[in-house]
Amino acid sequence: MQPLNDALIFIVDDDASVREALAWLLRSRRLESEHFATAEAFEERLLDMPVTERPHCLLLDVRMPGTSGLVLFDRLAERGLLDAMPVIFLTGHADVPTAVDLVKRGAFDFCEKPFSDNALVDRIEHALGASLRSLDRKQAQRRLTDRIAELTEREREVMRLVVEGLPNKLIADQLSISVRTVEVHRARLFEKMDVRSAVELANLLRPA
Repeated sequence: MQPLNDALIFIVDDDASVREALAWLLRSRRLESEHFATAEAFEERLLDMPVTERPHCLLLDVRMPGTSGLVLFDRLAERGLLDAMPVIFLTGHADVPTAVDLVKRGAFDFCEKPFSDNALVDRIEHALGASLRSLDRKQAQRRLTDRIAELTEREREVMRLVVEGLPNKLIADQLSISVRTVEVHRARLFEKMDVRSAVELANLLRPA
């Protein structure tokens, strides 16, 4: 895992004292944070935020004036942002059942106020680890997409049949080309996809 000091934690809470306390706690652990008093302000920040490879997570209050944490969570879920930006809800005792339900719906975790500094930081570090793994998967998928884009149409046809487990002779018969031509396409295919065997190629193309 890359150093946590490269991470970014967003704090959305309408209580200024909570925001300041969390920001101070994170600074003491050498973690960078940005904080917002409203869900609306945070959503504006998201519009300006470029795609980031930094691990990041969101500390989100359940109850806030205007757009609530619940509504903001649903919007983030609709945009498919929860994997790369895990959400940890900050909740009062009365909201614990709601927070438990949110975890079932995709929230990463919740922390009841008043919270233990060590327990909260531990949850944040786990959330950042999940964020990093998500970002790594997306980066790997982009690399795979780029490699496939470099294949010729014939190489894609050969790839499909190789993954199905067909030997070169049957591939040649299906494509009406010589075995030697299949061998050439197969070698180029393996080089472009950066694999050494049909099994490795199949594993690479298997859905996550």
